[in-house]
Amino acid sequence: MPSEGVELSPSENILTNEEILRLAALFVKSGVTKIRLTGGEPTVRKGISEIIAGLNELRPQGLKSIAMTSNGLSLHRRLPDLISSGLSHLNLSLDTLDEFRFELMTRRRGLHAVLRTLDVALASLPYVKLNVVVVKGLNDSEVLDFVAMTKDKPIYVRFIEFMPFTAPDELNDTARTYKIPGHTGNFGFISSMSDHFCATCNRLRITADGQIKVCLFDAKEVSLRDELRRGATDSELLETIGRAVLGKQEKHVGMQDIDVVTNRPMILIGARPDRRSNSYFFSQPINRQSITASFIPVLHRFSSSSASLPRLSHLDNTGRASMVDVGDKLPTKRIATACGRIYIPEVAYELVTATYPALDPTGSDSNPSHIAAAKARRKGDALTVAQLAAITGAKQTSSLIPLCHPLALSNISVVLSPEVSAADGAGARRYSIVCRATVSCEGKTGVEMEALTAVSVGLLTVWDMLKAVAGEEMEIGEIRVIEKTGGTHDFTRV
Repeated sequence: MPSEGVELSPSENILTNEEILRLAALFVKSGVTKIRLTGGEPTVRKGISEIIAGLNELRPQGLKSIAMTSNGLSLHRRLPDLISSGLSHLNLSLDTLDEFRFELMTRRRGLHAVLRTLDVALASLPYVKLNVVVVKGLNDSEVLDFVAMTKDKPIYVRFIEFMPFTAPDELNDTARTYKIPGHTGNFGFISSMSDHFCATCNRLRITADGQIKVCLFDAKEVSLRDELRRGATDSELLETIGRAVLGKQEKHVGMQDIDVVTNRPMILIGARPDRRSNSYFFSQPINRQSITASFIPVLHRFSSSSASLPRLSHLDNTGRASMVDVGDKLPTKRIATACGRIYIPEVAYELVTATYPALDPTGSDSNPSHIAAAKARRKGDALTVAQLAAITGAKQTSSLIPLCHPLALSNISVVLSPEVSAADGAGARRYSIVCRATVSCEGKTGVEMEALTAVSVGLLTVWDMLKAVAGEEMEIGEIRVIEKTGGTHDFTRV
């Protein structure tokens, strides 16, 4: 879920409860035995209890399992009623057991609420599955902590690669499952990117707006909602479903082009190339044995199809901000130099460069210029303070600029130099302070942002130091990178 949230799809685009239950009944009569409600977060759907109760009425026709995947944040209050309505299996999405990391990864607090849901579920259900998306360098150190949870409790942990599938533990499983002798639960790995399990996959997805999708990696979709609303019979709906299933490929489709093909990531399952849509119900059977349903609020953005257009490295193929992956790059010596300038009036220039007498300890000096100068100088030597601020700013760049990688900087050199330009035709001179910062590191990405941050913070500090005497007359500008080495595109600006 993006930090800014998502726009909700118009309710008329979404399948009604009656439409959902009609499709579910059609699949069950055709041999489907498992239905999963997932998301997004299915508990935000109004009428979720009624949907589960309606699905429960399909058990005499052969439905054996009604499952749900949830973030568990508020589920502990509703879970007993949902189980009473017919819910039989639960997957909880939980990527970390660390409270701080939980807030970082989910953008909200609530780890204790999820763990409470887990306890409530274990008291009422035969077992609970935990879906753990493993991200290198973020939560991979917790793998053994999750495995330890399987020792005394019937918890089935599924470690999922970054583009996950929902995973049942049956013949047509998407996970490779392991069990430690003596442990009550088990754990497994869902390798949706590096491996494929297409030969045994028996899942389809139906989005909240009624699109049938036979594979996450395949952008093709067929609208069952449109068929329903034009008055299609059950036989016609089955024919449409059959055509979609016959189009399923032998293995993951278009993996070599996954970064450029317009397809929906998990948060966007359900959107189509010709419109916007963001709340979805989806499901999964392939050989008519299981169907998984889910609700996903999403916003789909589409970029130009022209491969020749420039591409911003910090945007993914949906237009969302994304940190650049530098994992495959080799560390090299990286150096960048940036500079900038703050223009100041003559009185401020003299204050910075001249030596002033000590402050009047009696406070009897009433000269306004002396008072202003004293006020500015109480903060300390302007250029020394600005130099220290610039160095600190360079070290804090990744905290200030969201998508910058944190780097172990090996050296930061900052020099602030007062300058006076030659008189122009009118005999006027311009006074300024130039800030020049050179930053270096041994790393996989460049340090231009660190150099630019150092210069910007240094000049802003000069402004702060001198605003008592020159606030309305100062001007910051000409901030730029003038040299960069150690990367693919080195340059020097004159």
